[in-house]
Amino acid sequence: MSKSRKMAIKPKGELNSYLSWPVYVAVLLLVMTIPIFMVSHEAGALLIAFDLVYIIIAVLLYTAKRTRILKSMVDFATNFSSVQKSLLRELSVPYGLIDESGKIIWINAKMKEILGKEKEQKKSIMAIFESIRKENLPNDEEIKEIYLTFNERDYRIELKRVNVGAIAQDLDIIDEDSASNSGLVAMYMFDTTDYNTATRELQEAQMVCALINIDNYEDIMNNSNDADLALRPGMIDGIINKYITSRGGIVKKLEKDKYFATFTYSALDAMKSDKFSLLSEIRKLTDTEESSFTISFAIGTKPNAEYTDAFELAKSAMDLALGRGGDQVVVKDNEKVIYFGGKSQQMDRNTKVKARMKARALREILNSKDHIFIMGHKLSDMDAVGSAVGIACAVRHLGKKVNIILNDITSSVQPMMDRLNALPEYEGVFINGNTALSLVDANSAVVVVDVNRPSYTECQEILDKCRTIVVIDHHRSSDEQVEGAILSYVEPSASSASEMVAEMLPYIDNALKVKPAEAEAMYAGILIDTNYFNNKAGVRTFEASAYLRRMGADIVRVRKILRNDLMESMAKAEIISNMEIYKTVFAFSKNKQEEIQSPTIVAAQAANDMLDIRGIRASFVFTEYDGKIFISARSIDEVNVQVIMERLGGGGHMSVAGAQLEGCTMDDAIAKVKETLDTMLEEGDL
Repeated sequence: MSKSRKMAIKPKGELNSYLSWPVYVAVLLLVMTIPIFMVSHEAGALLIAFDLVYIIIAVLLYTAKRTRILKSMVDFATNFSSVQKSLLRELSVPYGLIDESGKIIWINAKMKEILGKEKEQKKSIMAIFESIRKENLPNDEEIKEIYLTFNERDYRIELKRVNVGAIAQDLDIIDEDSASNSGLVAMYMFDTTDYNTATRELQEAQMVCALINIDNYEDIMNNSNDADLALRPGMIDGIINKYITSRGGIVKKLEKDKYFATFTYSALDAMKSDKFSLLSEIRKLTDTEESSFTISFAIGTKPNAEYTDAFELAKSAMDLALGRGGDQVVVKDNEKVIYFGGKSQQMDRNTKVKARMKARALREILNSKDHIFIMGHKLSDMDAVGSAVGIACAVRHLGKKVNIILNDITSSVQPMMDRLNALPEYEGVFINGNTALSLVDANSAVVVVDVNRPSYTECQEILDKCRTIVVIDHHRSSDEQVEGAILSYVEPSASSASEMVAEMLPYIDNALKVKPAEAEAMYAGILIDTNYFNNKAGVRTFEASAYLRRMGADIVRVRKILRNDLMESMAKAEIISNMEIYKTVFAFSKNKQEEIQSPTIVAAQAANDMLDIRGIRASFVFTEYDGKIFISARSIDEVNVQVIMERLGGGGHMSVAGAQLEGCTMDDAIAKVKETLDTMLEEGDL
């Protein structure tokens, strides 16, 4: 049987000094005896005798009374500790002690009231509160906070480690030779129900700002008969007013196709619950899907924000909604952005007014700078290269220095690059990102094509270094955008960035001449993004293609340039042959080919070919490349793959979209897409 460690108790500190004062007096008297003895031996001897008697009496008294004095002090400390313990037990704040395993050691009366049954108080705290885990317990002096709900009440729990050894060392009457850490954790519970309720009520009563734009008002009204011209504006006003006012809000018509509204946060929650049925109600005004009205609904809100801040957020949300093609709701809650809708196909653009205005603005910007840098997205495809070449043609015509940033040349664009590099005009034009960073200065401009996310560009650092930025893209905008762009031309209804650039070139200068190789690069970009005019090819797509044909584009040469090599063709065939069908309409496949140079391009082509199989509504091909999982998503018109990819952090168009996932395997990525599909099918979002 091992001996238990005894705690040595002796006076210490001020108490020890107080009890030792007779010894100090005796020493003082002995010191005083020396000069007295030198003056008078008799007086000195008498004083020595007195000192001896005093010392004997002091020692006897100290020895006899020491135990009683210590006992009295310990009794006082014990009674004081009992008072403290009683106060702690009756403390109105729920308090308890748990050990390192989570077992409850002791709780006060208030904590007992919360936990209820006596048997519950003997359990582990982790069995009572599921939100608390062993890893939640604090280390050293840190304080852990946990928020949870128990018995329909909200609590904030504070956990802090208790060092009993340190407490013992602070006591002046007890000297513990080897105090150690007890390993106990103190737990405090603070009821936050009333606070949370009041906060929630304040938030629900907070007003938010909203802007409503009718996307295609002019286009539809111009093609309406006289009866519809008279009736439709009133019908639109009635639907919007009823939707807002029935939820306690107010709405004001600003222009014939623009409205301002304000309502409470609780009304916003109700609108989210019905998934903003206003979108579908507006569409029902017309008989056909092709000529239906669509709206962009932008909402701005921020906790405890001024109305001016909420209004600015609403305007920013409207820019996002319009940049994504309209027919959707964008809720911008401070930095958080939520999308609803966006399922309909964008209407074809009927006029080139916007293209003309953007072209003239671009010309002014290019004329004001000496050095123009152009870049697309990482792993550039033919559309990125073609649109960049088109802008380079305009810059060269204006007499400015131009460079195209291209880090990695994939096999899909290599034949076109060989053709362009053979031209004297393109000697030294293509550079990498590091070279571009060394050349950029205050008199430079950057034109970003075929992408509007800074993290996807070839050289994101140059966007921070250059003050003059232009964005030309046909992909839907997301909450990640190029900041500080003085000209942003994002047109989701366009088939490709090459189409947009081809439209702008005649408006930059009527005398601008495009070389045949440049026209072929843009023509190839249109072909790739439209899947050879099978996807998103509108009237203006063919007009842009006709313009490029007049500029000398040879479609036979373009077809030769776009041909795959043998390895890529075999890889595409293998992807299709290993296809897995999910829920009878979704096709999944893995691109396991590592020896091909352009795995993501081949994956996109395979995803397009999988749609030719009868019954397939959407296809998803997964490629592991550069430490990421690239997802190529395609559909024809039955499934909006863009909203699917947005839930995974990606984006694109209704029928052409993609995403990049990090920190997961290919099987994990497939599971995430399937889970997303299941969720969206249950919610009715597909």
